[in-house]
Amino acid sequence: MSYLGKDIKKLGFGLMRLPQKGDQIDIEQGKEMVDLFMKAGFTYFDTAWVYEGSEEAAKKILVDRYPRESYQLATKLSAWAGCKDREEAVSQFEQSLERTGAEYFDFYLLHNLGGQRTHFYDDFDLWSWVIEKKKEGKIKHIGLSTHGTAEELDAILTAHPEVEFVQLQINYVDWDDPVIQAGACYEVAKKHKVPVVIMEPVKGGLLAKPPQAVEAVLKENEPESSPASWAVRFAADLDNVITVLSGMSSVEQMKDNLETMKDFNGFDEEKRSVIAKAQEEFRKIPIVPCTTCNYCAKVCPAGIGISGSFTAINEYMQFGNLESAKGTHEWMVMTQGHKQATECIKCGKCEEACPQKIEIIKELEKVVEVLIK
Repeated sequence: MSYLGKDIKKLGFGLMRLPQKGDQIDIEQGKEMVDLFMKAGFTYFDTAWVYEGSEEAAKKILVDRYPRESYQLATKLSAWAGCKDREEAVSQFEQSLERTGAEYFDFYLLHNLGGQRTHFYDDFDLWSWVIEKKKEGKIKHIGLSTHGTAEELDAILTAHPEVEFVQLQINYVDWDDPVIQAGACYEVAKKHKVPVVIMEPVKGGLLAKPPQAVEAVLKENEPESSPASWAVRFAADLDNVITVLSGMSSVEQMKDNLETMKDFNGFDEEKRSVIAKAQEEFRKIPIVPCTTCNYCAKVCPAGIGISGSFTAINEYMQFGNLESAKGTHEWMVMTQGHKQATECIKCGKCEEACPQKIEIIKELEKVVEVLIK
């Protein structure tokens, strides 16, 4: 499919979960993975300034070994990552060029807008800066990534028509999720006629090992296919998509993804009905029925990130992966600037404000017990 003047296949290689050898990235295995990927005709690679070692690895496994015009490379600028001013923020771009040795970036993203992070890009006027870099030829296409709400994305794209693509978290379990709003954000991008790069199609690997009832639905239809292949294909089946990123960590994962995507031309209605059944099985799992209206947060005198805490505990209830759920909890607290559930004073104001009548105090006690202690 051709987007932004480039014919790009619908599988991209995310370089943030490269295989490890001890506490270092396994460069030799990374080279093997890149070679398999390129030989199969896939050309889109994604990295980011904020992920330690990823850009340097991109240089060693890709940039130093292939002609620059033979692939597309994306990276990101994280203005919220401790930057005090515009100069410090834009220095990330020069560092990225030096680390990767790429000369220019095909796709350059302002990273992780939404919530308390968006204002840094406005305060430092990085919108005009990125336009100038495009004029200089150092950036081919201007984009942004976000884990924010559909409302936030709509406001940003309305204010910044210079944005040529967006990177969104989309997978079949998050499609109707009230926190992640994958489907709603996707529809906003379509409304603005902005193509999408999909991240987290396998939800950080969780959909590679879904709950038993979900896996049974998938295996009944395709016994030979991995659960991860269903997740990647769900994302790739959507229109208005440039590519679907997979953060692969081994040669085996690369081979599975290449086998999945080499001849993929979209789902038929039977396959879409299988995904719908898998989504229904997820909905049967009891979780905290939080809709993230955040009325609770508005009245909480302790400033606790209540809905974010429930997002994390719900992930644990769905997948049973404690380490991942703890990581989600830490991420929600860090990016939203909220206090942890341990700060709850049990005043009850949140429960009075909750339209869903959730027993918030009791549920926060579970968050503390499972994710914090």
